[in-house]
Amino acid sequence: MSNDSERLIRLEETIAHQAKTIEELSDQLTQQWTVVEQVRAKLDRLTERFLSLEEQSIEAPANTRPPHY
Repeated sequence: MSNDSERLIRLEETIAHQAKTIEELSDQLTQQWTVVEQVRAKLDRLTERFLSLEEQSIEAPANTRPPHY
């Protein structure tokens, strides 16, 4: 084989490996985005719950002395 043909084969192999790597990275990114969305939704729910509990605690009666004082 000539030098040009070997060079072309190496370039094609490199491109094929890079294309595979890009596809794998894209799949990983898609999976990570799904996880991020799930965590964001859970954080939103927890924030709402925290705010609700905080509002309830504000309405709690004031601290009073226990009867044994």
